[in-house]
Amino acid sequence: MDSKIFSLQKCREKTRFIIPNFPFYYHLSFFPENSKYQQQKNETFHAIMMNLSTFTLSICLFSQLQGQCKSDINLGFTLTLASPLEYTPGFMGKAYIMEKKPSSSSSSTREPSFKAGLTMESSDKDDGRYLCSLQVFLGDVKVWSSGHYSKMYVSSKCIIELTNDGDLRLKSNNKHIGWRSGTSGQSVERLEIQSSGNLVLVDAMNLIKWQSFNFPTDVMLSGQRLDVATQLTSFPKDSTLFYSFEVLRDKIALFVNLNKLKYSYWEYKPIEKNKTVNFVRLGLKGLDLFDDNSHIIGRIEQPLIRFLALGNKTGNLGLYSYKPEKGKFEATFQALSNTCDLPVACKPYGICTFSKSCSCIKVMSNGDCSKEEERVSIKRLCDHEMVELEGVTTVLRSGTQVRNVSKERCEELCKKDCECGAVSYSVSDEGCVMYGIVIGVKQIERVRGLTYMVKIPKGVRLSDEKSNVRRWIVGLVGGIDGFVILLLLFGFAFYFIRKRRKSSAPPLPQQQQPPNTDS
Repeated sequence: MDSKIFSLQKCREKTRFIIPNFPFYYHLSFFPENSKYQQQKNETFHAIMMNLSTFTLSICLFSQLQGQCKSDINLGFTLTLASPLEYTPGFMGKAYIMEKKPSSSSSSTREPSFKAGLTMESSDKDDGRYLCSLQVFLGDVKVWSSGHYSKMYVSSKCIIELTNDGDLRLKSNNKHIGWRSGTSGQSVERLEIQSSGNLVLVDAMNLIKWQSFNFPTDVMLSGQRLDVATQLTSFPKDSTLFYSFEVLRDKIALFVNLNKLKYSYWEYKPIEKNKTVNFVRLGLKGLDLFDDNSHIIGRIEQPLIRFLALGNKTGNLGLYSYKPEKGKFEATFQALSNTCDLPVACKPYGICTFSKSCSCIKVMSNGDCSKEEERVSIKRLCDHEMVELEGVTTVLRSGTQVRNVSKERCEELCKKDCECGAVSYSVSDEGCVMYGIVIGVKQIERVRGLTYMVKIPKGVRLSDEKSNVRRWIVGLVGGIDGFVILLLLFGFAFYFIRKRRKSSAPPLPQQQQPPNTDS
């Protein structure tokens, strides 16, 4: 009987397991479904699974003749991952099916290879279901996933198949199709992973019928291209907002998105003026911007870059290269190097101070942004009033703009708009910018003519009652932060205690001068 060779954990380990080769079907159990060993194997396997809170099992399909991981899969291929008998939080099943060395790698750098694998992991909600997806890895870094936008949930089995008519599919045990390439009837011959990390379906002439590069997620690989109006997206865990890196005609930019609201917080424009962007490409020298004639009109230069990633926690953009001495990838460039320039460095209605701590704007009588916020949300703020914050601004850039208005008119516009939560005003250009959410607020040196105002409920007063000027007293904001205040308080206390001790101490006796012995 023919057989296929599998390996645990690493594709080139010497220890291998020979299993019977039933047509186009491979199971994580290492034995065919109808084997007499199946029941005994399941009991042993699932007992191990239930005793571990986190368990990762990786297998890789070998070429029978060459003894190395294959870089392609033919029509009719099927692979199944099975879950434990009982739901196991933290479970992670992973089956590598293809491997390819990066095109830029050399024997001296020992850079990790690209691997394509079927993954099955317990749901974040711990609702008894598992996430099923096809993923591409560069070493241990996930660089593409079929479940980035639309997640597929299964109860017990995760199945991948390349059908005889050329459609790549993910299915559950009840044959429900949760994801597909949509390439049926397009003369697809095989699935392969290229040296660039691009996962492709090709025909007999090696013409690409489908490719993962056309469906970008939160990572852009070296050699990958993004055209105008395409984007990378990153979704923070348990959050209603998400980040996007977008290619526009006049620039590339980072955005924070919440429902219909969208604000930029970083941008890079072409070096050459009056040039429009057609696409961007990540090369070995960095991220290049091209015009309509495919001429480079801008570059974020960083050598030996392997991938660009949009962080799902901070929304920062990083260029990563491999450090062989450390055996991992590290960011050699970040779009935002200052923590307070990030849009969610603090919670909503929080202010990032000079010391990179978060101060609180208390906008409700019982509100406190120091408490845990469940989610960023949009609230209708009607019948509210505006208060001015001194020495602060926002990192958000692209709000609703109104030109040639006074500060008073700008304030009134936001007050009457129930969707407006904050506003910034510049005296120099009489510009008014309105925002629907209060995030990305940071402390700055006071700038004459620059104002930031927040909408609050009527009747709420945290300001100095003796002052006729409406100013918001905000935790640590006002030129110095809490740490400096504590130092000053300790300094004053030490000074007064020492002064009091000196004043209460008895006077020292005066010394008598020695008699004059001169004659």
